[in-house]
Amino acid sequence: MAKTYLEPEEVVELEEATDNLRDRLLIRLLFRLGCRISEVLGIGEEDIDFRLGTVTIQHLKVRMKLFCPQCHARLAKTAKFCPGCGGKVEKVVSEASEHHRQRVLPVDKETLGLLKEYIDHGGLVEMNGRRLLFEIKRRRAADIVSQCAARAGLGYLVNPETGELRGISPHRLRDAFAVMAVKKDDSGDGLRLLQEHLGHQNITTTMRYRKVSGEEQKEWYERMWQN
Repeated sequence: MAKTYLEPEEVVELEEATDNLRDRLLIRLLFRLGCRISEVLGIGEEDIDFRLGTVTIQHLKVRMKLFCPQCHARLAKTAKFCPGCGGKVEKVVSEASEHHRQRVLPVDKETLGLLKEYIDHGGLVEMNGRRLLFEIKRRRAADIVSQCAARAGLGYLVNPETGELRGISPHRLRDAFAVMAVKKDDSGDGLRLLQEHLGHQNITTTMRYRKVSGEEQKEWYERMWQN
């Protein structure tokens, strides 16, 4: 039966299925940091503090705002009529805005050791004036994770919201970290710390991992039939 998320031991199998240090570090960081693939690919040498044991994650998010060309009122993506002037929406005016955020994440000693080994072996690459850990694109990173999953014999996962099968991708490693964290500590403080760690602006986004990992409903139902 297909599962909804990866277990930590299966992530270890993914690591062991790699054939080079770069790919192993990529999978390790995706899981141990619980980061988005864009965030991991953006990590540079200056973001790593070996003394404090932290990695600073730089996150750039581009948001598109839509406006009515007649009265310049804000429009929803699916709007057919302008809420300001009432006119039918034929064309829209779009405006992009960039939001820069950063968060500092703790890193376990084993992963710090792997980072140091990688850097000492000349793994850094020069790109746009920065010394980055990786020079690969998102598509290549997804291929690496997928190929390692195939070599490790890991099957498909079930989307907990739709029930559809999906392959193992970089984001499934972020999911695995989040679910593991919730299973370790689903208290209010634990969820708040997880929210900060994952970079969620809304706690509702974080709470969905509690729903995936929890057994509360099953236990509640079983208690109703106990004598």
